[in-house]
Amino acid sequence: MNILMVCTEKLPVPPVLGGAIQTYISGALPYLRKQHEITVLGVNDASLPDNETMDDVHYVRVPGKVFEVYREAVAAYVAKHNFDLIHIFNRPRLVLPIRNAAPEAKITLSMHNDMFKPEKIDPQQAELVVEEVSRIVTVSDYIGDVIRGFYPKADHKISTIYSGVDTTRFLPGTDPEMRSIRSQIRKENQIEDKTVLMFAGRLSRNKGVDKLVLALPELAKKHKDLALVIVGSKWFSQDDVTDYVAYVRALANRLSIPVVTTGFVSPANIQNWYAAADIFVCTSIWQEPLARVHYEAMAAGLPIITTARGGNPEVMEEGKNGFIVHDPENPEHFAEKINQLLSNRSLLKSMGSYGRSLAESKYEWNRVGAQILEAWAQAKQDDVMLGDSSHDEGGVETVETNAEDNDEQQQEQVIEPQMQPQQEESKLNKIVIEHMKEQKMPIMEEQVQTNEMKKETEVQWTLMKNKVEERQKSAHKQAKQPSKLSIASDVNNGKLINIWGEPIDSRSMEAEGDIWGDNVKGNTPVVYDPFETEYSNPFD
Repeated sequence: MNILMVCTEKLPVPPVLGGAIQTYISGALPYLRKQHEITVLGVNDASLPDNETMDDVHYVRVPGKVFEVYREAVAAYVAKHNFDLIHIFNRPRLVLPIRNAAPEAKITLSMHNDMFKPEKIDPQQAELVVEEVSRIVTVSDYIGDVIRGFYPKADHKISTIYSGVDTTRFLPGTDPEMRSIRSQIRKENQIEDKTVLMFAGRLSRNKGVDKLVLALPELAKKHKDLALVIVGSKWFSQDDVTDYVAYVRALANRLSIPVVTTGFVSPANIQNWYAAADIFVCTSIWQEPLARVHYEAMAAGLPIITTARGGNPEVMEEGKNGFIVHDPENPEHFAEKINQLLSNRSLLKSMGSYGRSLAESKYEWNRVGAQILEAWAQAKQDDVMLGDSSHDEGGVETVETNAEDNDEQQQEQVIEPQMQPQQEESKLNKIVIEHMKEQKMPIMEEQVQTNEMKKETEVQWTLMKNKVEERQKSAHKQAKQPSKLSIASDVNNGKLINIWGEPIDSRSMEAEGDIWGDNVKGNTPVVYDPFETEYSNPFD
């Protein structure tokens, strides 16, 4: 088949800047391209060409960063090319525009976050998305269960395909290939004779590394050979110092043990830091889909201490490859689990070895590739089961099997003048309304009309956001501290307002988190710094 894989608008593929989804795609591609012709569509980046072919995979990169801009670019590209199957990553809101641009293609959807929540997508639109896609692949059972909870009809389409890891690149520090690297890193950072605890991830409150730092003072009294390595920055390649980063560093500076903060580490070199460590700690306090650091730590032969949040426990065998902390808000619980390992070095070693064996037996990329191929085959098989119709009557448009009707449709498409993005969205909304009437679903005409009016609001939002970010950059350079000027939550009306009191559509923002939850405190609007990522549900 001729297959298009559509990444998100946040980070490019290959994962030159990191990203779990980008890594997932790149890890599976060597196996997928052997069976199909693959095109990867993603966001452009200054370090990468807009078009290139590598290892028989065609890469196309279009403008993005802001979802609305990316959506239009993706739809335009899809409309000009013919694909048998389109696999969309983590953006259910792309499904209907892509269906409109490619009415005959099969569509599969990979979900790496809980993007089906009502604050992320209109429930009525989500119902249509569920009907339109042939398969929904989730990165964990947790994400699958979240989708089922909101949309039970999706159940038979959902399957979990866990992420993978390159076990030839992520190796234990005792491996002959990594011994010298481990020794060099530890020597350069003056932690040669230490037992090294490692955290890797974005430095944001939801990742909870401050809980690990707060757990160490008491541990340091019992175990004099401890050291801590914190790998990561506030947002992938950005090393700006947010309030939270400054807070964590201030806590770390009070410790009596050595603390190494690396800042952003290139994905090409991250395996070296795992090799230099002895214990890996994941401190996530939010409902994380399933952090890929677990796979990397297992491959590196490290025992893992993680949290009972989201999908993280799904790759854990309690007491075999690590421990699970059930109350990650309490630093003492991390201290307890870490102490168990530090007090029993044979257990520490055996857990690391068992984790390595799990990575080799269950989480290689070839397994991921094989399962994706199976999902695609099942999606294609739907054509046979449904009598070779492109998609069923539950879709946005029903493609009849009558050849004359198809010819008439094609003729209409040829002579129809090209529509502007606003016209296309208006047309799509009309199709949605007609479908909902046919299905006797309740229609919120006012809401649909509001959706048609989004464009002007979104343009205003983008202009405002750019202005604010420019001021923020200037403030960071001058004061080296984040200012607190950006977006505020209008608690009384349950809406978002910008700094001038103008309303903002939450779904158009694609903000890095759940804007309705932890960010509202009492009756006081909470103001955000756009450079921070201290929210509850980051995307990639």
